Amino acid sequence: MSTQTSELLAAAAPRTVDVVRGVSDDQLDLPTPCSDYLVRDLLNHLFQVVVNFQDLAEKREVEWAEKPDHLGDGWRDRFEAETGRLVTAWSDPSTLEGVSPGMGMPQSVIGGMALLDLTVHGWDLAVATGQPYQPAPEAVAELHALVEQLGPTARKMGVFADPPPTPPPTPTPNLAHLLTQTGRTPTWPQTP
Repeated sequence: MSTQTSELLAAAAPRTVDVVRGVSDDQLDLPTPCSDYLVRDLLNHLFQVVVNFQDLAEKREVEWAEKPDHLGDGWRDRFEAETGRLVTAWSDPSTLEGVSPGMGMPQSVIGGMALLDLTVHGWDLAVATGQPYQPAPEAVAELHALVEQLGPTARKMGVFADPPPTPPPTPTPNLAHLLTQTGRTPTWPQTP
């Protein structure tokens, strides 16, 4: 990534935090563009991402199999606090050096994956709950190359779905193109 990971996370984080804060309790059982996840499931996944990627910044192994429920009292405030810790965790340039012992990929890719989840799942939650969402433009621009790099393997592993048929991408990378490359339909219908 040409821009420091922590700067991109700092630009993306408040946008996703705002969406998370806007999710009402009566929306937790709505479907999302991630077909395996209801809103509550996606929120729990995103919590796990922001917590685990703090440890990954420190080159520690993490546990993905456990699926704790993070949606107890004060979960919106806790999400904001954990997201702030994520940005701080990646602020030391040495976090981008070497290979992640837990993931077996370059640390720079791991930092980009945190940014990708924060950005794309911010959109997922926004459209699922009828909220506006504008991702950080600098994050979207940086994520296109990462998604191209990770796409074939991510599709084989079932992390990304196959891209839906779309018109040719615009000359300037945009959110819609990024979403299609992760297997999402940018015009995903909102639940009434």
